[in-house]
Amino acid sequence: MKTVHTKKLSELPKGARGRVIRIDAKGNSRRRMLEMGLVPNTEVSVEGMAPMGDPIEVSIKGYRLSLRKEEAAQVVVEVPEIER
Repeated sequence: MKTVHTKKLSELPKGARGRVIRIDAKGNSRRRMLEMGLVPNTEVSVEGMAPMGDPIEVSIKGYRLSLRKEEAAQVVVEVPEIER
């Protein structure tokens, strides 16, 4: 049986990749994230972050998206073994 290693999107360093597992946000925040393409089984990579770590820029479905660190903390991703 395969072990799944997960992290919050906000915990990934620049250049790391992952696959969205779930969105823990509720209400309008959850709906907004889903509308922006943060849906389960979607590949996402961290392209950059501001000097203080907020916001975080990610690449998803061929475009770049900026998320506040607080928002990125509500996105749970599966990470490859080498990026844990």
